[in-house]
Amino acid sequence: MAIEPFKINISDAALSDLKERLIRTRWPDAIPHSGWAYGLDLAYMHTIRDYWLNRFDWRRHEAEWNKLPHYRFQADGLQVHFIHVHGRGPRPLPILLTHGWPGSFIEMLRVVPLLTDPQAFGAGPNDSFDVVVPSLPGFGFSGRPEQPGMNTFKIAGIWVKLMQELGYPKFLAQGGDFGANVSTVLAWKHKEHVLGLHLNYIPGSYHPYVDAAESPMTEEELRSQVEDARWFEEKGGYCTVQNTQPQTLAFALHDSPMGLAAWLIDKFRDWSDCDGDVERRFSKDDLLANVSLYWLTETTGSSMRLYFERRQAPLHFGKGERISTPTAVARFPKEEPFPVRSWVERVYDIARWTTMPKGGHFAAWEEPELLVQDIREFARQFRARS
Repeated sequence: MAIEPFKINISDAALSDLKERLIRTRWPDAIPHSGWAYGLDLAYMHTIRDYWLNRFDWRRHEAEWNKLPHYRFQADGLQVHFIHVHGRGPRPLPILLTHGWPGSFIEMLRVVPLLTDPQAFGAGPNDSFDVVVPSLPGFGFSGRPEQPGMNTFKIAGIWVKLMQELGYPKFLAQGGDFGANVSTVLAWKHKEHVLGLHLNYIPGSYHPYVDAAESPMTEEELRSQVEDARWFEEKGGYCTVQNTQPQTLAFALHDSPMGLAAWLIDKFRDWSDCDGDVERRFSKDDLLANVSLYWLTETTGSSMRLYFERRQAPLHFGKGERISTPTAVARFPKEEPFPVRSWVERVYDIARWTTMPKGGHFAAWEEPELLVQDIREFARQFRARS
């Protein structure tokens, strides 16, 4: 195991290839005036292509990201990219932030200064954190797994090794999407290392043990299950194909930058608190920085394979299995599907449940101040004990 500094530096050849492919985009037809009814609006995607070609500046984003301390960590035959920023103030708490799909380390960047320099944002000096933001295996600048089985359980084990190597025997774990899954596994299987668990999403594969005689499902839980099934029927097509045939889809998305942009931006529009106008939440620069990261690191296929791996190793809990780590849940209103509290409490030790006034799936990107405030308040109990 070794940690080495890392600098982002995409080649000029890769950027030129992207531009040439964008110029040669072959557009699909669309039913006139159908707008967004069949998926992404064709006219809107023309504006994305034009901006990507003529105004988007990858080098500007690259230079901005390189102002942060980036590293790579070698563990289990895999290189893991991560950012590590020390907090200002006395005795900052270590916190591990894990992103999901279709996000990346980029979605965590707005919360990093809020967590590491709290006084600059109106909080006290005792609210500081040492922040570690890794890129999931197969995402961004992390290595692409070459063997099957790189699921969230294995990733959690790598995260523990990383944090120990950084000198953090105990830490807070936070995440949404796949980050919530990995963080849950950390609190379940590596609880001796996790002070507290903070989630803004309940993992999609989560399923507690249900005893029909001793603890039957409540009417509220049954209604929630029906609502979840309806959501997946209407909006879960992406999940079905990535769960079962990610490699087949990868051939198309790996070869077409506009195909990749459509696949990813669709999720940002659908899952964020934007009422159908994605640029109410994310600028074209935001969206294309994330899409370009997937494209330029050639991680579209490897990122989607995590769905397949997760399906082979779901978060299913047996009789008597619980997570004893104190857990906080930040419930953002546009995050769907989301189980009712009683269903979550069947496994998690819920110490805090916050209903947020706004925000969606990409909480750290959409509502960084709300998310960080909830993390701060939850974390104070652990500061008092240290």
